[in-house]
Amino acid sequence: FGITTGESFVITTTSRKEITESNFSELVQDGVTLYLLQTVDQILPSATKERIDFLPHYDTLVKSGMYEYYASEGQNPLPFALAELIDNSLSATSRNTGIRSIQIKLLFDDSQGKPAVAVIDNGRGMTSKQLKNWAVYRLSKFTRQGDFESDHSGYVRPLPVPRSLNSDISYFGVGGKQAVFFVGQSARMISKPEDSQDVHELVLSKEDF
Repeated sequence: FGITTGESFVITTTSRKEITESNFSELVQDGVTLYLLQTVDQILPSATKERIDFLPHYDTLVKSGMYEYYASEGQNPLPFALAELIDNSLSATSRNTGIRSIQIKLLFDDSQGKPAVAVIDNGRGMTSKQLKNWAVYRLSKFTRQGDFESDHSGYVRPLPVPRSLNSDISYFGVGGKQAVFFVGQSARMISKPEDSQDVHELVLSKEDF
């Protein structure tokens, strides 16, 4: 690795958690991506890539593309799919101490390659592990045990306020990826955790799925 004698270094996860003797068995597993850095907070000289491999849960195979939660209601499913995407931003901004900003943009040009729906918020952001777990369609209870960091971690459900953006609309039950792939063919999530200098980007496509 080009490390000279006497030079200090640290090994961290992509969430900048330093690998130590006490957490080695917990954090270092087959397929995990690690950083070799001079310091934990070192700025990365270039972008890094991590491929996400996982064994699909059976629901991925038998229910992907089905919208059983709301199609059975006999209503137009598009608003429900958009509501699910907005709900993610509501959760992310629920603990903001300042202004909660959520923007919805409909892009009909080719700036994103194809027409796109963009939901932008100033929430707390997601770590690389949270993004990775979001990518795993319906994590089974076996996968969750001991190695699950939810993208809704620390989220406190607000008191219900009918017809208000302060309420929680996730009771619609539409899966985030079901909503994405109902609206389009691919998803790109760009997120910067509030306590990190790193910006994480996740790309999923129906073709890859």
